[in-house]
Amino acid sequence: MPVSFPPYMKREEHIRVGISIGDLNGIGSEVVLKTFEDTRMLELCTPIIFANVKTLNHLRKSFDSTVALHGIDHVSQAITGKLNVLNVWREPFTLQWGENDPVVGQHAVKSFVAAVDALKNDEIDVLVTAPINKYNIQSDEFRFPGHTDYLDQELEGDALMLMVHGNLRVGLLTDHVPVNEVAGHLTEALIRKKIETVKHTLTRDFSISRPRIAVLGLNPHAGDGGVIGTEDEEILKPVLKKLFDAGTMVFGPFPADGFFGSGQYEKYDAVIATYHDQGLVPFKTLSFGHGVNYTAGLAKIRTSPDHGTGFDIAGKNVADPSSFREALYLAMDVFHSREQYAEISKKPLKVK
Repeated sequence: MPVSFPPYMKREEHIRVGISIGDLNGIGSEVVLKTFEDTRMLELCTPIIFANVKTLNHLRKSFDSTVALHGIDHVSQAITGKLNVLNVWREPFTLQWGENDPVVGQHAVKSFVAAVDALKNDEIDVLVTAPINKYNIQSDEFRFPGHTDYLDQELEGDALMLMVHGNLRVGLLTDHVPVNEVAGHLTEALIRKKIETVKHTLTRDFSISRPRIAVLGLNPHAGDGGVIGTEDEEILKPVLKKLFDAGTMVFGPFPADGFFGSGQYEKYDAVIATYHDQGLVPFKTLSFGHGVNYTAGLAKIRTSPDHGTGFDIAGKNVADPSSFREALYLAMDVFHSREQYAEISKKPLKVK
């Protein structure tokens, strides 16, 4: 499938894109290497995969990949025009497609932690993460539900999961929280912080000057005036009104059941769901395989494909790299948008 390059890309610029390899028993290595099969991708960025060059050369035998790998031992050795692989580990270990293996999980963590360190130290400009298995990454040294929680700890800002596909952007008030605990997390402070994060993200990272934000209600029919739960009337509505009166174009809470099916989401620059599945089920229904998971609200840029490890198809040469490629594009797009935002902020227009 030919690659269509976004119009915003300037070929003379080479953004240093760090890539954490994810679970090596899954489809991460396949979608990463397939993304760079079209060598024109190397004209857009300088990729650095945090893994091991021998490991990737071994895995690539299972799927169509002819792109040459350039092994390096330090980020500073990365060469523009090459698919660089930083050797994060040296030790051999057993790999088996589709297997849930804690040893492989720990190597996924090594890749991710090393990439985040490089991001913090400005050795790379953006980070794109391949999928991990949230179960096998757990250890005494690493106890996080996923990428986002670790990034929130290590980087400046307040992390917020924002799913992106074209003009469809879905954020969450709560993410990896059990459903029976969601209502208890919905405080004025949390709602205000998340909405302000989304507003700033849309302005700085997506170049939308006056964003319109919709918020979905927690209860069926947004509570039906308090008949089906009181959280929408007593918590959500008052906070949204305060924010709107202060100048934020935020609307809702809207009943979630028909919001996407009716196309109502198309009127807004972002939609904020109250809990994980309320937002991600419709998002993935509309854009699965092409969406991007963007960690908004942080000082650094991180994106990821919208799918998981794909253990059921790992090693079968059928994984679609589209979502990973879109994650790469979005990371570079946000990088450019932030540069423009910083420049405009330095030289604001003077109103006479």
